[in-house]
Amino acid sequence: MMPLLSTAAIAVAATVFFLLFLWASFVSASPGEIKVISGPRGQRVLHGKTGWKVPLLERVDTMTASMISVDAQTTDFVPTNDYINVRVDAAVKVRIATDDPTLFRAATRNFLYKTTAEISEEVRDTLEGHLRAIIGQMRLTDIITDRAAFSERVQENAKQDLEEMGLEIVAFNIQNVTDQNGVIDNLGIDNTEQIRKTAAIAKANAQKEVAQATAVAQKEANDAQVASQLEIAQKQTDLAKRQAALKVEADTEKAKADAAYEIQSQIQRRDIERETAQADIVKQEQQAVIKEKEVVVTKQALQAEVNAKADADRYAAEKKADAALYARQRQAEAEAFERTKKADADKQAMLAEAQGIEARGRAEASAIAAKLTAEAEGLEKKAEAMTKMNQAAVLEMYFRALPEVARAVAEPLSKVDTITMYGEGNNAQMVGDITKSISQINAGLGDSLGLDLQQMFTALVGAKVVSPTISDAVAEGVRDASVPNPPQE
Repeated sequence: MMPLLSTAAIAVAATVFFLLFLWASFVSASPGEIKVISGPRGQRVLHGKTGWKVPLLERVDTMTASMISVDAQTTDFVPTNDYINVRVDAAVKVRIATDDPTLFRAATRNFLYKTTAEISEEVRDTLEGHLRAIIGQMRLTDIITDRAAFSERVQENAKQDLEEMGLEIVAFNIQNVTDQNGVIDNLGIDNTEQIRKTAAIAKANAQKEVAQATAVAQKEANDAQVASQLEIAQKQTDLAKRQAALKVEADTEKAKADAAYEIQSQIQRRDIERETAQADIVKQEQQAVIKEKEVVVTKQALQAEVNAKADADRYAAEKKADAALYARQRQAEAEAFERTKKADADKQAMLAEAQGIEARGRAEASAIAAKLTAEAEGLEKKAEAMTKMNQAAVLEMYFRALPEVARAVAEPLSKVDTITMYGEGNNAQMVGDITKSISQINAGLGDSLGLDLQQMFTALVGAKVVSPTISDAVAEGVRDASVPNPPQE
């Protein structure tokens, strides 16, 4: 287990070390920056791409690839070619020349460890010198009127120096030119007055032309107005004549139309009256037909209503009779079911009660038999003493105990008020059960004493040896055992 853990730990450590090595070796340069990798193998430049370095052996330095703003201006007034002192302020944009490898190496050599502000300061000093040189070569009016040419001459003059630094000019704009004695303002006044003069002359010429054009336009407008009014009058005269002629024609046509209208109205009125009379006759005939049909329809409706009412009454009576019959049948069935149910319940209750009485009798008889058996066992020694006694003495003892046995067997029946027996032969069955119980007691007593009581009794009766005492005991046992039968239903 331990070697496996060691191997896993080594693998994890190696993976972590490899990832850290990759992270430390990876170099990325955005389009706005330049990464310079320096080491034993020299320098490698990355601009807008990624690369690798050897950790601990190579280092990475960063330079900006963005444009650098330079405020190039003369610190004091510089005389022009016509000896007028001026001060010039220019806004310049420069950047490191990344496209030319020679210029790029020069830029890395000059500005690798410098900030943008330091680069801007060095360029400003260089551009200021070239501004001074170009100002001394040009006249003031040329500088003011042709600033583009002035900018181009400064760029051409400063290009070589900037290339030696590894830079190139992107934009060069002259923002302001001022002089020390107000010459530029005076040049402006002269130009302004000249412009005003030219403008006044142009304005007067324009006003004269406007007046001439206005007069011509007014004359033409007046001629056109007169001609227009004459034409309008002629047109109105022609219109009045035409209107009068049209009115005559219209009145004639109106009179003709009125007469024709009146004639046509009479004809139309006559036709309307005739059509109205015929329509009234047809209407009355139609109303008579409608009345006849209404009588027929009313008669049929009344007849249908009477028939429907009779059918409904008959159907209702039939359904009422069927419902009454069905109710009586259901009531009779329910009463029969209740009687049957009550009889079954009474039967089950009586059978359960009879079975309970029989069970109690048998239990009490069994208890008495057990008691007599115990007493017989207790009298075993007495029986041995009576071995010399004859069988008559034994029977005498038996018949003296027999009334108690019969009384014990019949005693449960004496506590029952009423017994309802269902079926045939149930009375005989109950008496047979009582007799059977006494017989079982006799058999058990004979078995416990080892005597055949029936044989002994038969022998004694046959020999007429039964003593009066035995006979009395038998009679008493029979009398006591004859318990009156309870009322039966």
